[in-house]
Amino acid sequence: MANSTQPGMRSEAYGELQHLVDNLYKRKPSGTVTKVDVLIQAEVDDLEEDLQEVIELIPSGTYVRARLCDQINSIVTAHGWGFTYGTVE
Repeated sequence: MANSTQPGMRSEAYGELQHLVDNLYKRKPSGTVTKVDVLIQAEVDDLEEDLQEVIELIPSGTYVRARLCDQINSIVTAHGWGFTYGTVE
């Protein structure tokens, strides 16, 4: 289902990307994850369509937390969704 959030409005999904990142690094805070790990966690978290798009746009690779956050934040910002969905750290 497409997102019905109006531009400039916070989505009910605000913060879900942060929750996804927190879950990925819960057991290994200084470890790495792959794009496949991120895709699987996004499916488990049942992210809405716009957020799934963000995850799908992450380049293949292995990521420490800071690098993954940079990638996600770049994609969110490029779409103009920072206020709507939030950024991650």
